[in-house]
Amino acid sequence: MKVTYFGHACVQVEVNGKTILFDPFITPNELAKDVDVEELSPDYILISHGHEDHLADAEAIAKRTGATIVSNFEITTWFQQKGIENVHPMNHGGAWSFDFGKVKLVKAVHSSTLPDGTNGGNPGGFVIESEEGNFYFAGDTALTMDMKLIPMFTKLDFALLPIGDNFTMGVEEAIVASDFIECNTIVGMHFDTFGYIVIDHDKAKEAFSNKNKELVLIEIGKTKNI
Repeated sequence: MKVTYFGHACVQVEVNGKTILFDPFITPNELAKDVDVEELSPDYILISHGHEDHLADAEAIAKRTGATIVSNFEITTWFQQKGIENVHPMNHGGAWSFDFGKVKLVKAVHSSTLPDGTNGGNPGGFVIESEEGNFYFAGDTALTMDMKLIPMFTKLDFALLPIGDNFTMGVEEAIVASDFIECNTIVGMHFDTFGYIVIDHDKAKEAFSNKNKELVLIEIGKTKNI
């Protein structure tokens, strides 16, 4: 699968001929200033929780492209009130088969308030199963024992985990999370955007390597086949 990183927790994955965009936060992110949002044409926009730094560009992209927003009930309802018709509401533990594969909404330990202060529902992550492979987008989360449930149902090829610490797991916890989900190929996200979450890239990669795991850090705007 082709994985493109647009900074922070915004990642695009091409799966079975469809393009999935996760947590679009691009135009307010100075580190992603060279990314042209107008060039993005996702088929689906998956949103993990309601914070501004995970959905800032979702409304504009969805209205321009007609992409379907997939998220929890509260967030999809909020976007419907903004005039977006193509939404698919989900909730924790539930799964749905889309034309690219199956999506399951799983637990994340974080907070979730929408930009206008309304309730953003419970934060979550997504487990994607497809003919091309399976992966986990964790969203913003602490390390949680619930991650051990994922490999009971899905064998992952790779996972996207936050590693910036302060607001989410840090590198040490992400390594343990990779054990819990039984996946040794980890794409890092949610780091460097703000002063609170700046990391040492080399030390992070070394920490994973010392545990016989691979930490993939993709340059903003670049694509990697995983």
